[in-house]
Amino acid sequence: MTAPKLALTEGDLSTTAADAVVVGTLQGADGLELAPGAEAVAAAFDGALLEVLGTLRASGKADELVKVPTFGKIAAPLVLAVGLGKTAGEEQVRRASGVAARALAGKKRAINTLASLHVAAAAEGTLLGAYSFTEYKSDKGEGAVAKVDLHAAGSKENKAALKAAVAIAEAVAIARDFINTPPNDLYPGSFADRASKLATAAGLDVEVLDEKALKKQGFGGILGVGGGSTRQPRLVRISYKGAKAVKKVALVGKGITFDTGGISIKPAAGMDEMTSDMSGAAAIVATMVLAAKLKYPLEIIASIPMAENMPSGDAYRPGDVLTMYGGKTVEVLNTDAEGRLILSDAIVRACEDGPDYLIETATLTGAQVVALGKRTSGVMGSDEFRDRVAAIGTAVGESAWPMPLPEELRADLDSRLADLANVTGHRWGGMLAAGLFLREFVAEGVQWAHIDIAGPAYHTGGAYGYTSKGGTGVPVRTIAAVLADIAANG
Repeated sequence: MTAPKLALTEGDLSTTAADAVVVGTLQGADGLELAPGAEAVAAAFDGALLEVLGTLRASGKADELVKVPTFGKIAAPLVLAVGLGKTAGEEQVRRASGVAARALAGKKRAINTLASLHVAAAAEGTLLGAYSFTEYKSDKGEGAVAKVDLHAAGSKENKAALKAAVAIAEAVAIARDFINTPPNDLYPGSFADRASKLATAAGLDVEVLDEKALKKQGFGGILGVGGGSTRQPRLVRISYKGAKAVKKVALVGKGITFDTGGISIKPAAGMDEMTSDMSGAAAIVATMVLAAKLKYPLEIIASIPMAENMPSGDAYRPGDVLTMYGGKTVEVLNTDAEGRLILSDAIVRACEDGPDYLIETATLTGAQVVALGKRTSGVMGSDEFRDRVAAIGTAVGESAWPMPLPEELRADLDSRLADLANVTGHRWGGMLAAGLFLREFVAEGVQWAHIDIAGPAYHTGGAYGYTSKGGTGVPVRTIAAVLADIAANG
């Protein structure tokens, strides 16, 4: 995908040449209203723009798009009026800018007046809304709008906000590209290679452990899950150290490049969506590249396990006992609860680096979708840090909800053979039980948060806001904001 070029502009909207001008509409207490930033366009219409929009049945509701020809009243031939809903907050601007960006496909230049409300949100929404993945299509379509001028002051603060927003949106696009790449092309070896190239190009240190190194060092969870595939597993370690690092943060992401469920095989319906089971790993790789761009004053080390969960004569079985990295043993009761096995190995390795914080993300449980739906992540972990991560995620537009780790569920993970089992014997509180399982592998004293993105990582319906069909890139923006918060506040 070729992304639009963004620039700040303070030019006269009535005379600036463009294919379209984007304005916002609101559901006001007394009916339809124009959002701030649209004054010059409204003036060019002699105050009749609201009347025209009302005739076209515009309401201002979120994601609404109404096109109005200008008939020469301004230089641009078209006004795109995009609904913000009842408020003009950052997420509303982000979503409206995404809607507009999709509608501008194939255009050469547009002006977005929503930037006068929130520069960063307008920039992120524009870039993410314009995203499309066409690598495997013969007909690539019209392509994204070539350039979008963000109508806002060219102040130092706005320039910095724009630079950061572009970097964040580019990181989300990296994650989306990984997720949308089909599993015949993205498997542990190729995923590791691509991640290594991206990280190295960003100036990061990279270490890749292949199956031989994993066996030598005792990564029993990763090897157990990946053993059923001819495409053997990997563990990728990426390191970044910023100047005057104030804290050390460990990142871990689940990289199951395809999940059949293994011997405990999944139903055929919907199994194609398991191409997205590496979304957590994609988010972590993208975040590490972003960290290098934004130069956080932190030390960040990512541990990213990658495996393909396949049924074969070499696959691990229900009833097997795996010896995890660090020595704990796990009885496998269900091979479709594989993510927690590879994550546990990676978490133990990550904790050996002595981090102050550990953030781990995964498409871990169907129970997350049952509990919270397709757009809200479940966050578990250390109480204070869990709440901090959930609040920050929601603030940046990646809805998240803090979830408990009830002690009474821990006994249900007891095993008759091993230190613990990988699932309980019932289906109650499945997301919470998975969190309790992961907690067993987090070192004492490490503040940690697990973000379950089983629903939010992959969108199967029609596009909305700045979210397209396929990989979403959640929770790149959440983790980026948490890292920025740690850098600022410890």
